[in-house]
Amino acid sequence: MLLFETVREMGHEQVLFCHGKNPEIKAIIAIHDTTLGPAMGATRLMPYVNEEAALKDALRLSRGMTYKAACANIPAGGGKAVIIANPENKTDDLLRAYGRFVNSLNGRFITGQDVNITPDDVRTISQETNHVVGVSEKSGGPAPITSLGVFLGIKAAVESRWQSKRLDGMKVAVQGLGNVGKNLCRHLHDHDVKLFVSDVDPAKAEEAKRLFGATVVEPTEIYSLDVDIFSPCALGGILNSHTIPFLKAQIIAGAANNQLENEQLHSQMLTKKGIIYSPDYVINAGGLINVYNEMIGYDEEKAFKQVHNIYDTLSAIFEIAKEQGVTTNDAAKRLAEDRINNIKHSKSKAIVAA
Repeated sequence: MLLFETVREMGHEQVLFCHGKNPEIKAIIAIHDTTLGPAMGATRLMPYVNEEAALKDALRLSRGMTYKAACANIPAGGGKAVIIANPENKTDDLLRAYGRFVNSLNGRFITGQDVNITPDDVRTISQETNHVVGVSEKSGGPAPITSLGVFLGIKAAVESRWQSKRLDGMKVAVQGLGNVGKNLCRHLHDHDVKLFVSDVDPAKAEEAKRLFGATVVEPTEIYSLDVDIFSPCALGGILNSHTIPFLKAQIIAGAANNQLENEQLHSQMLTKKGIIYSPDYVINAGGLINVYNEMIGYDEEKAFKQVHNIYDTLSAIFEIAKEQGVTTNDAAKRLAEDRINNIKHSKSKAIVAA
């Protein structure tokens, strides 16, 4: 990877490499764009195969957060952080050391909970910095509101594809049954959807079978099922040159970040197959909406109204894609960049006027 060229091409403002001893810590904080406000993005802790993989994850996720905030009309910029570590080696000392790195940015970056970071971990980080969200969990955490946003996104895609608001009788494959995937299954089950599920943890799959009457399939089978909708709710990179040829679903709408292994190539492959792809950073914005509202003082009515706007935003993206003959991925980027550029233009005019 050509580091500086990659950062320039992706438009990042700042990338920080956080390293320390006693405790040993390796972390990367990527700040993509702060036009709309301070960079917000959760922290994930993973034993990446190498440091380049960790950096790529931080860069792509932070850029996605910029677009996510813009599409959700949240006055925040995009950032993301990764800690390179095995979850088994996670300690309070490590988390507090990381908190000191976050605090050194003086509010330029605000973080929260992602993969292998628990609410208790967030509270440990908060002992060293105030620039962290999700400490109080006043809203019950991000999962319920994120899953609601994904459910609404599925409804928007169904209406775009079949001009129908009904979900009953449809077949949906859900990949990944963590807190978001499980809550999404509950919404779909309540609307008489026939569920097919997979998870690397057999116990989670069996729970979905017991609670929602779901059909459990092996993780490798989930791509080739004859279903209407495929909902990826695990980790990213699962839509690629190997898996896309197997897909029979006509809609992809799920909570996972960075679902497209290669954004341009694989969004085009999906479009050529006639599959409607719901851009992940639009459909899964409920988590950001949730923590942003916790940060400014939680108002449940306001937060849920913003989540319901995901339906309208995705509907607009599907229309842009049709009218302009572009992929839904490109349509979402254009919508986000237009909103960001409008703010930049307004700020420039204000400076000139002053």
